[in-house]
Parts: sequence; C-alpha cells; structure tokens
Amino acid sequence: MAAARQAKVFDPFERREIKKLVAEFGSPLLIVDCERIRRQYRQLRRALPRVDLHYALKPLPHPAVVSTIVEEGGFLDLATTGEVELVARLGVDGERCIHTHPIKRDADIRAAVARGVRVFVADNPDELRKFVPYGDRVEVLLRVSYRSPGAVSDLSRKFGCDPEQLLPLARRAHDLGITVRGLSFHVGSQAPDPGKHVEAIESCRGLLAAAAREKLGPCDTLDIGGGFPIDYSQRAPEIGYFCAPIRAALAELPKRVRVIAEPGRYIAGPAAIVIFASDRGLAGAFSSNVLRESEQLYHSLVQNLPQFVFRKDRAGRFTFVNDNFAASLRRAPADIIGRTDADLFPSELAAKFRDDDERIMAAGQPLETEEPTALGESVQFVHLAKIPLRDASGAIVGLQGIA
Repeated sequence: MAAARQAKVFDPFERREIKKLVAEFGSPLLIVDCERIRRQYRQLRRALPRVDLHYALKPLPHPAVVSTIVEEGGFLDLATTGEVELVARLGVDGERCIHTHPIKRDADIRAAVARGVRVFVADNPDELRKFVPYGDRVEVLLRVSYRSPGAVSDLSRKFGCDPEQLLPLARRAHDLGITVRGLSFHVGSQAPDPGKHVEAIESCRGLLAAAAREKLGPCDTLDIGGGFPIDYSQRAPEIGYFCAPIRAALAELPKRVRVIAEPGRYIAGPAAIVIFASDRGLAGAFSSNVLRESEQLYHSLVQNLPQFVFRKDRAGRFTFVNDNFAASLRRAPADIIGRTDADLFPSELAAKFRDDDERIMAAGQPLETEEPTALGESVQFVHLAKIPLRDASGAIVGLQGIA
C-alpha cells in the first residue's frame, strides 16, 4: 500500500508564497497564519504553566484564530456583542469565555448571558447595579487599578478601582446579591518589564484574602490581564524570561486561586500581515504598521471592516472614514471628511482627542487606550489604537485610528 502523502508545510509570510497567494486570491490580501497563532499560544502557555489563557479577540477577531485557540485548549476574552455572537456561531461554550469590557449596556450583558457567558468585569458601583436583574446567572471579577506609565497604553489610567476601594466595592456587590468570583487587573499594553505584574499580583493576594475573610464571595480567581510584549521597532524580551518573576509571584498564591490571563496582541500580533500589489511589486504591512502606498486599495480593504477606521491630516481634519465610523456618528462619510473633532464631539472630548493626536505625531509612536466616544446622546468606551501616518520620505503627515 502506498505511503500516505504528507501535507506540505510552508511559511505564508515568505515572499515567494505571498506571490502565489496574491496570484490566487488577488490583493489587497490579509494573510493570517494560524501556525503562528498556535506557536505564540504555546510559548505563552509554557511561560505561564498554571495560568488559563483567555485569548482577547479585540486585535484579531477572525473565526480561524478563535478556532485555533479553542483547538489548543484555550479560553476566550470577549468585549463586544459581535464577539459574543462570533464565538457562539463557532459553537464555543460560553462557560469558556469571560466578558471584560469595563462599561456595558444592558443589551450587551443580556446577549452574553443568553449565550452562556457568566463571568464579567466591573470596577464601580454603577456598573455592579447593572447585574442585579441577572441574579445568580452572573459572577463578577472586580477590576483593580495599578498604574503603569511605562506601558504603551496605561489602561489603569482610566479603568479599575484603587486598591483601597476594593473591599468597599466587594461589600457593595455582596449587598446587591452579586457573586464576587475574584479580582482582575491589566497593567497596560506592551509592558516594558514584569515589575508591575508582580506588584499587582502581590497586592491582589492580600485583597483576595481580606475579601474571603469577610465572606464576600468565593474570591478564588485572579485575572492578571495581558500586556505581554512582542517585537516592534525594538526587540521584546524572550517571553519565558519576561514571565519568570510573574511565575514566582503566582507561586505565592493559595492553591485554591485559579489564575487566568487575557493575551491578545502577544498571540495575534506576529500572525497577520496585509499585502497588496502595485505597479512596483508587492508591498506589505504587519499588523502594527501603516499601509503607505495606494489609498484606493487601502479604502477598499478597510471600508467594510467591523471596526471604526479613520484617518486625519496633521491639522486634525478627517481625510477618510469607513462606513462603520460614519454610522456611529449618525452622519454620512462626506459630512465628516474635512471636519475636525471639534465639529463632531463635545468640546472637552474633542480637546482630549486633539491632545492625544498631537502627542502621537510628535513622538512618532502609536498609542492604544480605552477612550470615550459619543454615540448619539450616550457615551460608550471603545478600545482605540492610533498610529502615525508617514509619506514616502518618512515624514509624519497625519494619523490613522482603529477602534
């Protein structure tokens, strides 16, 4: 009997393979390498062997990526109703998911609960009250803030309660009949070193013990967030070396405490590239970079993305918005182009956006943050990435935002 034919293994990011893929599928072309997803997941799993990894869908909510993580035995971190519906379509049990958006509408909670998601994150009394109608169908992780100014995006600048406010918040949850499953924190994106993780773990160890003594809930879960760095313009530390102090800190936790994490960028960042063909040949952009060549191809690529996408010039005028961004402001794209934030948002919010834009363009570095965005008469918080745009000479000519 003839030997079984082995599947051919190839690297889709090699130039010759990219050419074949473009010839077959055309361009612009998003290439996602699930073997790299798998490799990144396994590397972090080895670096944090007692931690259950919940892949954060935000950076790359692609069905193939989600399926790969589930095949590896991983869990999922959701932040939108769209992500809840995506994993439901893939048949993922909601019990394998947590919902970590810090501010949720009742519709978001209701949709997640209907799909079997039980664990949510909250950091203030107003957010806790939203869970009262759901009784014992939900549990919360109370988010604690540990500032990390050295991170690319210091998420604790906006989210999480101060450590000294944790016990009063847990008491409030208990009084409302809401189960406190445990605590969570997020030291920010692209952490420069593991010191802030260690500090937060040691602090949360004491807070979990104090809450358990008061019988405020099971208090048996600690979510250590993400922030695990990858290579950009500078090499990131090897992940095993980076996580060594984190492993040591986790070893001091009681055995009853389940530890989870929310890696997103670390798993997805090295695993996707965008390619398009022009008269000068192939051009590519890794997920952290900017498409610099054809505006027409760029527009066709991002027009129908589920995210909000926009571009501004150095003066802050919008030069491009995709349909989803325009719809969020209840305007036609043509009514946004040429306008500034001051024309579209409340003055305080517009000033904040403009200050961020100036800082990004002056530093020439990307910024990720959770930002308030006015939607009609309400305010919703979204995860926002802003990246400086450069012309062919490398000069910064504006910025791009994706939320």
